[in-house]
Amino acid sequence: MERVDAILRHPVFTTALAELHMLERERIFCRHGLEHLLDVARLMYIYDREAGLGIAQETLYAAALLHDIGRAAQYRDGTPHDEAGVHLARPILEDCGFTAQEIMEILTAIGGHRVPGETAPLGRLLYRADKKSRPCYACSAAGVCNWPEEKKNHSLEF
Repeated sequence: MERVDAILRHPVFTTALAELHMLERERIFCRHGLEHLLDVARLMYIYDREAGLGIAQETLYAAALLHDIGRAAQYRDGTPHDEAGVHLARPILEDCGFTAQEIMEILTAIGGHRVPGETAPLGRLLYRADKKSRPCYACSAAGVCNWPEEKKNHSLEF
């Protein structure tokens, strides 16, 4: 997955991830670092294969790796992280050799990953994997988490 490796090395991605790590260092709730991004990517891959959608693995991983890239902007100035993420992800995807069609699909998924009922397959996978990636059943901050109980993951799905 050469293009995914290029994302992981891209200076905008590495800078945003480092800034996010710094901003969330005191956070007791779920963090949005590389571990979360890879969890989301792997779940998307499983969901895609189970559903027989056939979405390219690089497309799945690119969407997952970039879906929270705008979180630092949200912490800094209140810009919704999905909107900031679309802005930051476009040049990364272009630099890493994704086609115009792939970029549009990935950006649409990133921009809609917080909205249930996304109609595009990539967006549906991203929404589901993002929510299901959280190990609420093992979280030390579960008692003070602001997620409603019905939204929390009380068991391991995969």
